[in-house]
Amino acid sequence: MSFLTWHTSLLLSAFILICLLTFTTSNDETTQEIHKPWYENLPAVAMDYKVHIDAGKEDCYYQYVQAGATFYVSFSVVRGGDGMAGFAVRNPQNQIVKPYQWQATADYTDQVSPGGYYSVCIDNQFSRFAGKLVNIYITVVKYDAWDKYAKEIEELQLNLQNFTVTLGTVERNINDMLNHQSYSRNREARDFALLNDNNGYIQTFSICQIAVIIVACSIQVFFVRKLFDVKLSSKSRI
Repeated sequence: MSFLTWHTSLLLSAFILICLLTFTTSNDETTQEIHKPWYENLPAVAMDYKVHIDAGKEDCYYQYVQAGATFYVSFSVVRGGDGMAGFAVRNPQNQIVKPYQWQATADYTDQVSPGGYYSVCIDNQFSRFAGKLVNIYITVVKYDAWDKYAKEIEELQLNLQNFTVTLGTVERNINDMLNHQSYSRNREARDFALLNDNNGYIQTFSICQIAVIIVACSIQVFFVRKLFDVKLSSKSRI
């Protein structure tokens, strides 16, 4: 009877241990799924941001890139100060792949990424008084996704290799056009900001000139009238 009781306790302990291990593994897998970016399985992702960098500050932004994907980032100063800012990029190994430079616009491309988080830093430390409005454009493209589609088509015994290559070429051309459109939008935004600044400057300068002319004319009229002002004496001469 004691042997059966000991054997039952041993089986119960083993069952509880297996349940705990299964629960722990399930929690680990769930946690990993939660921390994965939502766009990880997408073949292409494009993001466009406009951020404000305060004077004397530096901001860094992080982008996850799948292994083997193509990473592209460009930045352009839209308005503020001298129209330039610092730009630098670090790869997932924390190595500087785009050295820091003080410029108005720049870009960086990594054709085959090792996978991980890239760091994109915008520096405005040399500008002590003027904040900067900066446009950041980021794309992550997995060109090997087309190879996956080609393999699936081959499994269905369909000879559409040329069609798949054409689709891959179209995807690359679309990505190039999106990059060019982003560059055009950046230049348009800079020109529009410059136009607004010039308009405000001209209006302010014109109003100041009108005020100066009015004050000068008023002073001249006052002194001219003073020249013809004749004071009559209260005593009449005999």
